[in-house]
Amino acid sequence: MTPDAIVIGGGFAGLAAATRLAESGARVLVLESRPTLGGRATAFTDPGTGERVDNGQHVMLGCYHDTFRFLDRIGATDHVHVQDRLTVDMIDRDGRASRLECPSLFPPLNLLAGLMRWDGIGWRDRLSAIRLGRSLEPGPDETVAAWLRRRHQTPHLVEMLWEPLAVAALNESIDEASAVPFARALGEMLGKDSRDASLALPVKPLDEMYALPARAYVESRGGEVRTSSPARIRDGAVLAREETMAAPIVICSVPWFAVAEVFIDPPVSLCPVIEMAQRMASSPIVTVNLWFDRIVTEHTLLGLPGRTMQWIFDKRRVFGEQASHLSLVSSGAGKVVSLANDELIALATREVREALPVAREATIRRAVVVREKRATFSVAPGQPPRPSVRTALPGLFLAGDWIDTGLPATIEGAVRSGHLAAAAALS
Repeated sequence: MTPDAIVIGGGFAGLAAATRLAESGARVLVLESRPTLGGRATAFTDPGTGERVDNGQHVMLGCYHDTFRFLDRIGATDHVHVQDRLTVDMIDRDGRASRLECPSLFPPLNLLAGLMRWDGIGWRDRLSAIRLGRSLEPGPDETVAAWLRRRHQTPHLVEMLWEPLAVAALNESIDEASAVPFARALGEMLGKDSRDASLALPVKPLDEMYALPARAYVESRGGEVRTSSPARIRDGAVLAREETMAAPIVICSVPWFAVAEVFIDPPVSLCPVIEMAQRMASSPIVTVNLWFDRIVTEHTLLGLPGRTMQWIFDKRRVFGEQASHLSLVSSGAGKVVSLANDELIALATREVREALPVAREATIRRAVVVREKRATFSVAPGQPPRPSVRTALPGLFLAGDWIDTGLPATIEGAVRSGHLAAAAALS
């Protein structure tokens, strides 16, 4: 096959770009260096259980419009369950359970109405939330924590609502993360439709959710997808497996930390982008998977505000198991990513049993820790500027969650960058 376009990288960004190009009639070659597709959002087979285990639990939102266009394109919309309206169950540090449930009202009234009825917070907290809604414009160097203090948000509301939202969206401590991308994410959540704030959870392992359907889509339209095929670019040509290829369109969708490895003797015009990418800091995510001998919760998703492991996901409904397989996620996990596996398992077990009394009597059959040390780029103030999808080289485009989409490092940001790169290439 002589490709019309070559896409380097088979994660959300690369596959979104590849399928959009294929949709337009282009013959696309996708080159992925790893043995499997998915990049930092994929799954592996756990040898102890035989299950496909995600390398980190990913949650989407109803406002992920580019993502849902991508899933619709590849016939994978039913691989994700979207809430009719935002509903989140929480168990606070004192063990008190509550539910934030937002009615189907025009945003931001849906969130405000939900907060008025949420028994997890008090009236002082509710009034402070109204005060925040009067202005969503943080300063350019303001952290999330400083912005929330300036907007007179109560410590309890910060712990119960804003911090879980911010850390999930930004993958960074609110004391370190910039408030600008958080305000942008809030603006999209509280957009034109009440379902924009709804949670969307995959009902299949991540590779089955999007990577394999995307591969089938590209191949069904005359394209090709190669794994275990690291690619490099030199003088506009793509080198992979000792083969030199050329195409009028090349989209590089590797993560920021891998960009420098792709280009051999890059031209001077590209060096500033590579240098900026090398200066971008990273933020980790830690996921602890615990398999219990019985059902310990009826919740598919449960928030644990004020704890190290901020969210619990019960995967048994995905796999059809009769006992709970819990994935506990710690985003912005800089303080715990270096702990030993047994320490992380003990920490996760303790926090589960503090929150779920049934788990105190249950036996853990297996435990697996997953670390993504470079899960996302840092959104702390002072980080290098993010590049556009366009480069100074004709026919070469960039994609990835680290591209300047205005969003933090989310699935939506990655897919949007892929669509932007494809659109720029097609124009």
